[in-house]
Amino acid sequence: MSDALTYLIKARPDAIKPYFTFLKQAGTHLDPKTRNLISVITKVHAQTEKGLRQYLTRALREGASAHEILDALLMAFPALGLAKIVWAVDIILDMDIPEFRPEMLDVKPEWHDVAALEEIPADEVSYRDCEGRSLFVYRQDDSLKVYDSRCPHQVTNIPHLALEGTRLTCPKHQWSFDIVSGECIDKGDRPLNEFQHRVENGRLLAYW
Repeated sequence: MSDALTYLIKARPDAIKPYFTFLKQAGTHLDPKTRNLISVITKVHAQTEKGLRQYLTRALREGASAHEILDALLMAFPALGLAKIVWAVDIILDMDIPEFRPEMLDVKPEWHDVAALEEIPADEVSYRDCEGRSLFVYRQDDSLKVYDSRCPHQVTNIPHLALEGTRLTCPKHQWSFDIVSGECIDKGDRPLNEFQHRVENGRLLAYW
């Protein structure tokens, strides 16, 4: 929230608080994906970069595909205009979200070969690059966890150097995660994105 909004809430709570209550209630009958797609459009209209990054991430988390987000922007062309859509796409490209890369737009979810199981040391965290994604893999006895390296907050790609023991901290906003469970343990409130996985013929496979 901006300093100006924080000031207005304190200075004029009688006017601002009901407005925010109205905004929350206005989308009561919309599913979360649709509500966040609409919020993406409103943030592009206002050219609020922080808000766009926030609601783009939420829309993806609620199941919106890259194509659906692009369609929402293009459908709003009469209201937004080309300049604002280009502004938004520049921000999306800067976020480097794998789903928006041209070669990934039409790729359907499938199983990916991550590594030979024997290459993944026990009781350690491995960092792997696999077909356009970076992964953190944690192995403990017969248990495996495969996580997206992207922070669930604003899809920042968390580097391997951000790992201390089993604590992973995103360098952008300091959200910290426990690799053993995937849970967020500081700053934020959402866990790491964990990929479905299986072991087949001695190889670790992950699904995305």
